[in-house]
Amino acid sequence: MNVLCIGNSFSQDATRYLHQIAEAAGDALKVVNLYIGGCPLRRHYNNILEDAKAYAMEFNGVNTGFFVSIKEALLSDEWDAVTMQQVSSQSVQYSTYQPYLTALAAYVKKCAPKARQLLHQTWAYEQGSQRLCEELGYKTRQEMYQDLAGAYRQAAEDISADGIIPSGYAFECAAYNGLERLHRDTYHASLGAGRALLGFLWYGFLTGKDIDAVEFHGFDEPVGDADLALIKKSAKQALEEYC
Repeated sequence: MNVLCIGNSFSQDATRYLHQIAEAAGDALKVVNLYIGGCPLRRHYNNILEDAKAYAMEFNGVNTGFFVSIKEALLSDEWDAVTMQQVSSQSVQYSTYQPYLTALAAYVKKCAPKARQLLHQTWAYEQGSQRLCEELGYKTRQEMYQDLAGAYRQAAEDISADGIIPSGYAFECAAYNGLERLHRDTYHASLGAGRALLGFLWYGFLTGKDIDAVEFHGFDEPVGDADLALIKKSAKQALEEYC
C-alpha cells in the first residue's frame, strides 16, 4: 500500500512509526509525507498554483533531504490513498478550509485518479495550554475537539472524501482512558505515546487489520507495556466508534 500525505508537522507526527508498525505486522506500506511546518490549506493551494518545490519529503517517517512539489509527489507513484488536512490552529473554523480544500481535492483527483482521498482529522491542544486558552479562546480541550470534528465532517461531505482518519477522536479516547503525555509541547504529539497512538490508529484504519496482533516497540521515547495497552485500546476504540 502506498500512502501520500499533504500536510505539516501533524502528519509528520502521524506517520513517524506507520511504516515500521506495518512492517512489524508483515505488511508492505510505503508512506510519504509532504512537510512544511504549520502549513494551512491556503498555502497548499498556492503551492499548487506555483508548482512550488516547497515540501521536505519524508519517506517512511524519515526526512530524505529532498524538496518536491505536490505535483511531483502525486505523479511519482501509484498512490492508494492521499491524505489532506487543515493546520491545527485553523481546524476549528470551516471558513478557513474553502475554497482551498475543494481545489486541492480536485488537483489530487486529476493527478492520482485511483487514490482514495482521506481527511486527516487533527487533534485538540493540551488542557490548560496557552495556545488552547489564550490563542484560540477555549476553556476545555473537548470544546476545541467538538469544533474541529464538526469542521472535518463538513469538509468530508463537501469533497465527498472516502473517509476521515479520526486522530483527534483517538486523542480524546486516550485522554479518557487515562493515557498521559500525549503532547510534547501542548499541541504536537509526544514522541512516544502520542505518535504511537497515531501510528497504530492509521495502521488499523488503512489496513482494517487487528492492532492487538502487532508487536512494535521501536519508539523514539520509551513506552511502557501498560501505556502501550492503553494506546492500542484507545486506537481501537476510535476506529470502532468513529469509523
